[in-house]
Amino acid sequence: MANMTIQKQVFVKELLNWFRENKRDLPWRKHKNPYFIWISEIMLQQTRVDTVIPYFQNFINKFPTIDALADASEDEVLKAWEGLGYYSRARNLHSAVKEVKASYGSVVPNNQNDISSLKGVGPYTAGAVLSIAYDKPEPAVDGNVMRVLSRYFLIQEDITKVSTRTSMEKIIREIIPHHAASDFNQGLMELGALICSPKSPRCQTCPVMEHCEAHLNGIETSLPIKKKQKPPKVEQRLVALIEGKGVNEGKILIRQRPNKGLLAGMWELPHYITENQTTDWMGSDEMNEDYVIDQYALETGTELGHGQYMFDINHVFSHIYWDMKVFRFKEDHSLIEKDLMQQKNKYRYVWISLHEVDQYVFPNVFLRIFKQV
Repeated sequence: MANMTIQKQVFVKELLNWFRENKRDLPWRKHKNPYFIWISEIMLQQTRVDTVIPYFQNFINKFPTIDALADASEDEVLKAWEGLGYYSRARNLHSAVKEVKASYGSVVPNNQNDISSLKGVGPYTAGAVLSIAYDKPEPAVDGNVMRVLSRYFLIQEDITKVSTRTSMEKIIREIIPHHAASDFNQGLMELGALICSPKSPRCQTCPVMEHCEAHLNGIETSLPIKKKQKPPKVEQRLVALIEGKGVNEGKILIRQRPNKGLLAGMWELPHYITENQTTDWMGSDEMNEDYVIDQYALETGTELGHGQYMFDINHVFSHIYWDMKVFRFKEDHSLIEKDLMQQKNKYRYVWISLHEVDQYVFPNVFLRIFKQV
């Protein structure tokens, strides 16, 4: 018991000293604004710090206050988020900020019950905002933190289990210093990000190495224990870059996805999942071209002229892998938008020029296609 107490005391002391001397200069650390910290934590989910920085700075420039974000349209919010992916994060943030304006006087709640009631705010985000912005002694357990704790305290339990996360939150509640909760939680995250990395931990530069149980037992690279996730489902899709004629000359056709489901409400080029989903593409480019023409006719009731294969591209979601072939087509009959809108299907269609792309919110894969075009 005495050894365990010493181990915990050393951990807290050395972690705080290390963080205060080595913390990165990140834009959300320049202030204690709970709104900015909240935004940064949402953006950092599933996304690298270097990627987040310019998005964060652009986002707070566009929406510098709770009220500014709450009063913005969803399209404005999604456009500012465009390229970060996981767009449900932006929608949930937008919804939650509206609730903060309506119910909390545009002030981010500073207690666990209220902040946890906001849409998209789970245990980690709640703990991070409360501890970093308000210095509340609340645990903020993410992947980096679980890796550090698993190794230091030799926790050989599957970190995907709720029970394991709960036990780690209990450890943090026991050791988090009430006078330095912000630095402690950020230090844990920083240690996991910079030193205690997943595959090649830099143990010799770790401030808590001497009491790290995994290092002492030579098994640091074996922890944490994590059940392997299923690989993402592969979907082969054929993309149609449709160029207009007549009144639509110089324009391309885009469509808006339904308001529910994957990439809800976002714009895209028409694309179709192939019937034969195999590990390798089946059929020639001519067969794939004919398939697009058939699917487009079923969707819109109109025909396309012959197409031309352009290039392959892919995109990875958390659970789906889109393996895509892009074809260029010419509109066979000059259609205006009202003609397409009369078709009874789930999409809304618009003809735009490539110069107008930035006026619509597209998933990143279609922005990449436009760049190649």
